[in-house]
Amino acid sequence: MRAVVTRVSSASVTIDGAVHGQIGRGFLILLGVGPNDTERDAVKLAEKILGLRVFCDEAGKMNLGLESVGGRVLVVSQFTLYGNVRKGRRPSFVGAADPSLAIPLYERFLAECTRLGYPPQHGEFGADMAVASVNDGPVTLWIDSADLA
Repeated sequence: MRAVVTRVSSASVTIDGAVHGQIGRGFLILLGVGPNDTERDAVKLAEKILGLRVFCDEAGKMNLGLESVGGRVLVVSQFTLYGNVRKGRRPSFVGAADPSLAIPLYERFLAECTRLGYPPQHGEFGADMAVASVNDGPVTLWIDSADLA
């Protein structure tokens, strides 16, 4: 699984003109699922992201986590994280998992966020979504579950 995690002052996802999820301070997580991903990847990735300490303390150092700042989480499915642009000008998305695998793993990631104490706001898998965010910092991290111990 791959995630782009952005520290935000606020973020929202709108579907068909209606706000489907929104948060104030916290993380906007764009989440992609690959064909070889497992439930273990969903658990590892959620634990890593929700444990990140990227909020500034009183000295201006990135020492604080979500809990310390009362942060929340917005998760949006993003198959394009598996886009391949090596050839041509149009990305290939054959590296993204089929929805039959991706949807259960996306839902497992959401459930893991809840289990860890951060019930997520979220988009809708496969929907055409408008995502808005006010990046804080900006602080943006790219995390791949294959790189986690």
